[in-house]
Amino acid sequence: MQLAEDCSAAVIARFLRSRAMKRIFALCGGHIMPIWMRVHHEGVQIIDVRDERAAVHMAQAHALVTGEVGVALVTAGPGVTNAMTGIANAHASRTPLLILSGTPPRPQQGRGALQDLDHLQLLRSITRYARAVHEPAMVLQELDEAVSRARGEGGGEPGPVYLEFPTDTLRAKVPHAVQLPEHLVAKQPKTTHPSPGDVAEAVELLFSAKRPLIVTGRGAGEAGVEIAELLDRLGAAYLDSGESRGLIPEHHPSAVGAMRAIAMAEADLVLTIGRRLDFQLAYGSPAVFRNATFLRIADTPSELRDNRRGAVEIYATPKHAVRAIIAAAGNRPAAAEQSWIARLRREHRQRTARLKQAMATAPAGGDGGIHPNRLLGALHEWLDDRAILAIDGGDFLAFARVALSAAVVLDPGPLGCIGVGVPYGIAASLACPDRTVMVATGDGAFGFNAIELDTAVRHKAPVLIVVANNAAWQIEVHDQQQSYGEVVGTRLQRADHAAMARAFGMHGERVERAEDLAAALERAFANLPALLDVVVTAEAISSDGKSGLAWVPDLQALAAWDEAERQWREA
Repeated sequence: MQLAEDCSAAVIARFLRSRAMKRIFALCGGHIMPIWMRVHHEGVQIIDVRDERAAVHMAQAHALVTGEVGVALVTAGPGVTNAMTGIANAHASRTPLLILSGTPPRPQQGRGALQDLDHLQLLRSITRYARAVHEPAMVLQELDEAVSRARGEGGGEPGPVYLEFPTDTLRAKVPHAVQLPEHLVAKQPKTTHPSPGDVAEAVELLFSAKRPLIVTGRGAGEAGVEIAELLDRLGAAYLDSGESRGLIPEHHPSAVGAMRAIAMAEADLVLTIGRRLDFQLAYGSPAVFRNATFLRIADTPSELRDNRRGAVEIYATPKHAVRAIIAAAGNRPAAAEQSWIARLRREHRQRTARLKQAMATAPAGGDGGIHPNRLLGALHEWLDDRAILAIDGGDFLAFARVALSAAVVLDPGPLGCIGVGVPYGIAASLACPDRTVMVATGDGAFGFNAIELDTAVRHKAPVLIVVANNAAWQIEVHDQQQSYGEVVGTRLQRADHAAMARAFGMHGERVERAEDLAAALERAFANLPALLDVVVTAEAISSDGKSGLAWVPDLQALAAWDEAERQWREA
């Protein structure tokens, strides 16, 4: 069926093109075919995937590495329900996404039409904005509002938004009078400047602190230069805590990631920048942050006052807030104890060196499999200062998050959404084809979206996927005597993932000996996209795995928080 140039689907496509959304991730279906056809006509690239969940994961990775709003297009009914895991993950990670879908024609809704489902009822709790657009005249206005909500403009959190359109609406004409250029023109991100009074108080706290610690998160992403300058001025310690890995390089004099627990326990002032005090930071527990006053900077309320209030709370765009603090401080000397940061940094380097040595010499297991640390040591050699790394898995993730770092690190996030590695890597490599993009994933996590190897090959995504194949899966067994349960391994098949990759036309190799890793990596990077299926021992269990909490980034912090809660209850 020929679609009119002014139909709703055509207007949607022009909106995407005008807003510089040059790539969308999608799986075709009857209820979205008008959008699909017009998007293709407008020259917007469609990365067609094999599952809607992967489409949303790819859109999220695209948003994370480009700073743009990621776009996914999914069909009605099971298309939307398949996408919900990805949407929930973006919701928890506060990533701006635009999810578009279709529905049956308006006269057929509620009458048993194919794929007729109340999507909005399902999605409102995990989106910032969810609307059904029935009137063609409202299409541009709703798109404009949705993108603004996705960016968190107006004081809300950034995150996923959802719009759906009945198929008859998509084919209907949008009146020319309401196709206003003001809705099509790309908008600059809104920024907020800090109050001078708040800045003055922040300067006093920061430059009087003896043991200042800066912790960054999602909201700090555009403020790396300013934060590095503030760290230099203060002589403060620095932790990235997962959400902002790579924002400050590992070699920076303030980076003390290997001393995380000690830095948190000894700090007298903790500055959080765009970072929630969630489970990864023990909710700001005084049992972990023993002597700390908090100073908080964020442009979204949830990153400003959750769990622990700040002595000063600056509601502003982090870049502007940090820049204002530096300017207001002038030439004021910092009171930080340089012996403290020197000790943390020295022990951080020592621990890091020991880890690298252990990685280089880790013996094979009794089953003959390569130790995960030996694999990660080989991968580390290929991660330059512009590399993008996606890490994924259960117990393997616990190894990888300690052993590997890069300019950008993508992981399962606060939702603990394993299975993201492959789609993240594909999307990141398409967005940044001139950078090294690597996926390091456990075999269980790989299985969630393994079919997307087909997507990588069809779209020539220059990504290397490395699967740590230990043929094991973990479950937790709880009893009344155990707070968190005991990890029990169950066997998976020792599947040949390299053969699967080759079946899709991808370069695939199985590696069974540590001494073969270097040459296999050389061949893989020369033949992207590529997959290495590395046989690792099932006997190696990370410290998190041994505790029964492979999904918890900091068991010590969690246990300390539980102890603090117990003491409060008894008091």
